[in-house]
Amino acid sequence: MSSKWAWITGGNRGIGKAIALKLAHNTEYNIVFTYCNHEQESQETLHEIQQCNKKVYAFQLDFLKPETFKNVIDSWTACEPEACVEVLVNNAGFHIDNLFVFMEETEWHQVIQSGLNGFYYLTQHFVKSMLLNKLGRIINLSSVSGIYGHKGQINYAALKGAINAATKTLALEVAKKNITVNAVAPGLIDTDMTAQLPKNELCKQIPMGRFGKPDEVASLVQFLASKEASYITGQIINISGGLYT
Repeated sequence: MSSKWAWITGGNRGIGKAIALKLAHNTEYNIVFTYCNHEQESQETLHEIQQCNKKVYAFQLDFLKPETFKNVIDSWTACEPEACVEVLVNNAGFHIDNLFVFMEETEWHQVIQSGLNGFYYLTQHFVKSMLLNKLGRIINLSSVSGIYGHKGQINYAALKGAINAATKTLALEVAKKNITVNAVAPGLIDTDMTAQLPKNELCKQIPMGRFGKPDEVASLVQFLASKEASYITGQIINISGGLYT
């Protein structure tokens, strides 16, 4: 008998960890999450998910090395040959901020390749089985930077803009097979990525007057992964406290 699984990339910290824990606590899915660094935090997340009485795997995956994707997928498939992945959350990615005129070639390529490699390799692999099973939920983590732009983040904005376009296009291609594809675009969320920002000043620009919480983003992802969201596809959903509304 097949078991049902959710894959979350970058699931060891911040928003990704919140999503992994939310799905483990509140859905029927077993969990696979990937990480690049921060081994200790990955083991802590693994242990927390185990407390939910769910199967869980954590795999180290370098998104800048395409050959590692096949190795990770093959390793997991060997452990769970009857597994059925119904939910894929493409969350992993990072930013290296710089004004475009000063941006190094490595800063451009690393940011874009890290996000797009994960989307391409994992989504293409798992969407094939979703098409056969006629069921799937693909949820991509975008950003308001990919919609409205942000000074000093042209590489990150380009990445997230590409994710938004890919979300809408893939949604059209797979809709008839009961597969939904959506993107979640957070604004300023209280994570390690925003820890160095001038929070007091930035909160003045947010209509709700505060940064969001990772758990709030995770709740939206959980809904999009549920049966209740079966008629929502091809959408880029802001979760920003009213920023840029």
